[in-house]
Amino acid sequence: MEGDNMKWKEIPKPIKVRLVTSFFNRTVSFAIMPFMALLFVDAFNQVIAGLFLISTVFLSFFIGLIGGYLADRFPRKRLLVLSTTATGLMFLVMTISLAVNEMVAFTIAYAIFTVTSNIGRPAMGAIIIDATTPDNRRAVYAIDYWLINLSIALGTALGGWLYVSNRLFLFSLLTCTSLLLPVAYHFLLDESKHVWRKQPFRSVLTDITNSYRIAWRDRPFVKVVLGSMCILAAEFSMGSYVAVRLADEFKTVEVGNLLVNGVRMVSLINIENTILVVCLTFFIQRLANRFSSRKVLVAGLTLYLIGYVTVTSANSMTVLLTFIFIATIGELLYSPTLNAEKANMMPEDKRGAYSAFAGTSHAGADLISRSTIILGAILAPFMMSVYIGLIVFLGLVLAYSGLYLKETVETKRNVS
Repeated sequence: MEGDNMKWKEIPKPIKVRLVTSFFNRTVSFAIMPFMALLFVDAFNQVIAGLFLISTVFLSFFIGLIGGYLADRFPRKRLLVLSTTATGLMFLVMTISLAVNEMVAFTIAYAIFTVTSNIGRPAMGAIIIDATTPDNRRAVYAIDYWLINLSIALGTALGGWLYVSNRLFLFSLLTCTSLLLPVAYHFLLDESKHVWRKQPFRSVLTDITNSYRIAWRDRPFVKVVLGSMCILAAEFSMGSYVAVRLADEFKTVEVGNLLVNGVRMVSLINIENTILVVCLTFFIQRLANRFSSRKVLVAGLTLYLIGYVTVTSANSMTVLLTFIFIATIGELLYSPTLNAEKANMMPEDKRGAYSAFAGTSHAGADLISRSTIILGAILAPFMMSVYIGLIVFLGLVLAYSGLYLKETVETKRNVS
């Protein structure tokens, strides 16, 4: 495809604004967010912190759905500016609260931040789809995927270096970047020319339900979302079952003067994954552009399945590093393709609702990955590999049938 080899100057302006601002925001966010659980545990206790963080996951889910509804009903740029302004103000409150050691105010501000940050996310997802075409979406999603992983790497390094010694500086940095976002969106982002529906309010709940009923009735799209959920569950299990298993079972090995135990092994796997993504994304995409999206998706998910099935039960350092390499290559192949194909399925006037509905796959994958910890206490590692393999294979079948088999059905129906 011609659009799959885009240069930076050829990328539409709304996407450039989104990619650059999100990169800086994510970099600082990833320096802080992984430590939030520790912060709340230190301030209160493990039970209260756990219950509070779980409640924010469910809150994020429902607020995201409302955000998708609003993104289809009101101008997306205005919604984005308002939500990011509120988010920046909440970070300012959190920073001030941290400075004066007022954790109750900090916790309230964090809860409100969960609302404001999730309510504008579907609008941004819809703006990206509005600004791209089916020909260039895979290239744009590849760039976005690369920047996300680069921001994770830089943010994690920044957080590990400064969180303990200068936590207040990190929060101040995040506050500044968050407050600059709405300014950038206001002056640099054009209002997307989408069609939003102007029906009178009957009942907000009824309107939201009707908005998502259309997405839910779109069976091919539902299959793709459920398939994405199953596929992501394998990757998410790295932070749950695999991390717990390696911490308990991995035998410490000596590499030079460094002792690598189970916890360090998990870190090495994550470091390898991030480095591969940052270094190989565009090379893999150039290779992928020679083939159809259908072949790239199947090949990528097959490698991904083989890699994570092996990593789920392996205890050898060599085997773990080899097969996470295979899984990452598969991820680089399938992820931009699946995201672009998913975006192509979204109707122009309902992209906010569809984007929010698609986002539920992350919450579902998180729940599946958490369940692996419980199953892992019952099943042997080999059986857990079989379990992960079946889930990813189910995801492959659902995603493939939702994206491509509908074409076969429609063709037969038109012929008859």
